[in-house]
Amino acid sequence: MSAPSDELHPLQWSSYATLADVLPAIDDAFDRSPSSSVPIPASRDVVLLLIDGLGATLLDAHADVAPTLTSMRAATIRAGFPATTATSITSLMAGAPCGSHGIIGYSFRTERDETRGPKRRTLNALRWTFNTSHGRSALGLYVPEQIQPNGGVLAEMAGRGVDVTYVMPLAYRGTGFSRAAFRVEGTYVGAHNPAEILAGVGETLTPRTPRHRFVYAYWPDLDAAGHLFGPGSPAWRKTLAIADKLVADLASELPRDATLVVTGDHGMIEADNRIDIDTTDEMLKGVEAVGGEMRVRQVYTRPGARDDVRAFWTDVLGDNAFLVPREQVLDEQWFGAEVTDVVAERIGDLVAVARGTSILTRSLTDPAPEVNMPGHHGAWSAAEQLVPLLVQKA
Repeated sequence: MSAPSDELHPLQWSSYATLADVLPAIDDAFDRSPSSSVPIPASRDVVLLLIDGLGATLLDAHADVAPTLTSMRAATIRAGFPATTATSITSLMAGAPCGSHGIIGYSFRTERDETRGPKRRTLNALRWTFNTSHGRSALGLYVPEQIQPNGGVLAEMAGRGVDVTYVMPLAYRGTGFSRAAFRVEGTYVGAHNPAEILAGVGETLTPRTPRHRFVYAYWPDLDAAGHLFGPGSPAWRKTLAIADKLVADLASELPRDATLVVTGDHGMIEADNRIDIDTTDEMLKGVEAVGGEMRVRQVYTRPGARDDVRAFWTDVLGDNAFLVPREQVLDEQWFGAEVTDVVAERIGDLVAVARGTSILTRSLTDPAPEVNMPGHHGAWSAAEQLVPLLVQKA
């Protein structure tokens, strides 16, 4: 099956640096040996602002409301697969793709649950709940540091004496996902809006210190606007303008020898073709569980049923999705060049990647607000995969 011109098939990914390359480049900047693949200048301190949902294609299309973001563009990189928050942020902090760190999507199967025999539950990694975003907490069974044991580059930086500070909403502190993604305790500064982010970064960088400082700041509102109202909608454009002002303010207040780096965890498309897994006749026949999200589905089949499920799903989905078995996923390195045996077991027997403006919904399982959202991400399109890398040094 050929890919539409705006799709970045895995075999085309090697020409782009990824989010997993950003923190190693920041570490190189501390050592005064900047990376050539991710252009971050030598610096004493670095502030990394992640604007959730900031895609490169969307920024290009709406540059008129984001002059600061546009002027700071240093490179275009790839989020990684799947292009979703749980995977992207973990890849960013670990400095490694998900084949290494194991957070392979919004939801997936993990180790076998001995209390229920051979059947494994699905873990929603972003909420750290069983099966769905509104399921009960999985913290009692799935220890985040065991599901994601890779301390990664952030831990290496902290081990060498870099001060780490997080500036983000208080609600994220200590959650299962935060424990899995951010493997350094660091200093936590609660910030829920642009003014608090600006104040938190300023307060962190004001005192003099002989140590390097790494400040990670996070702002979720652009992603929320895209999901709820659609990427490019008036509400989304208004939120992009707020993001632009935040970045302008941060850049203007950087202390000497500090660098501001801004990027996104994924872009977004507006979906208008919903294919419902739950209500399409016999689509769940032979299927034990379905993970992932609406643009990328992990399909776990019953023993001996994979080929039949693949044939049925291929017939139903047609050109609306690309459907392949786990072996092809591993061979084409969708989740990175090195996938551990533990992580390979988490990948679905089949993986379905939605194409065009299609999504694969679960109307009887997922909350109605999620199913009916116009904005989605995760798959191969340039609008989802490509994110900007913005850099400003004081």
